[in-house]
Amino acid sequence: MGIPVTRRMLRTVVAVAASAAMLPALAATAPTELHSDAAALTQIAIAHYEQNDFGHAFDEFAEAAQRGNRLAQFNYAMMLMRGEGTIARPEEAVKWLRRAADNQMTHAQFAYGELYERGELVPRSLEEANKWYERAATAGHIEAQRALATNYFTGRGVPRDYGRAFTWYKKAAEGGDAPSQYIVGSYYERGEPGVVPQDIEQAKSWYGKAAAQGDIGALAKLRELVEKTYRAKRGDPPTAARPSL
Repeated sequence: MGIPVTRRMLRTVVAVAASAAMLPALAATAPTELHSDAAALTQIAIAHYEQNDFGHAFDEFAEAAQRGNRLAQFNYAMMLMRGEGTIARPEEAVKWLRRAADNQMTHAQFAYGELYERGELVPRSLEEANKWYERAATAGHIEAQRALATNYFTGRGVPRDYGRAFTWYKKAAEGGDAPSQYIVGSYYERGEPGVVPQDIEQAKSWYGKAAAQGDIGALAKLRELVEKTYRAKRGDPPTAARPSL
């Protein structure tokens, strides 16, 4: 049923979206007090959700969502999807997810794109998925940046374009995404004509960033490149390449 919806997912989004950078934008035609009340009500709902008081959280998210709070709209959608504090109503959940996405909540845009990519609760459309990924990616959503990059790399729903793929992988990598850091490292390791020149030092740097986050494959690649650099400086003949992890 739809995107994976877990309490951890809700709590992660709550922690991120409640930051100042993601507070709901005030609609020009709505009283400021209304949005202020909705933001306060959303925080109360978050507290109830964290206490596993799903009944109160559901009602409070619903009211704040109606008042236009995008974090409440997303969390209300997730509770409807999962059936927390209510019976599961996935079709209604999709409608509220769309409202949060239209309200410029990047995680809702990413999640909405995932529904289209998987064809769950909406007709499968890679083109529509990429449209929503790009909206979220442009606003800085790291998972959306990686998803969009991968689709450009593989040509899923968009023409294959290694240059655009690199651009989005690089943005995700700069945002701290370890898988993207590994891929950026691989771009620099081999070089890609018309995209990036071969640059072993850059490759080592990006593999190092991914390795520092626990990426075992990146650590193996980093060690391999460091060894090659050391042997080249000594003038040793090249050794047979060893498979990376």
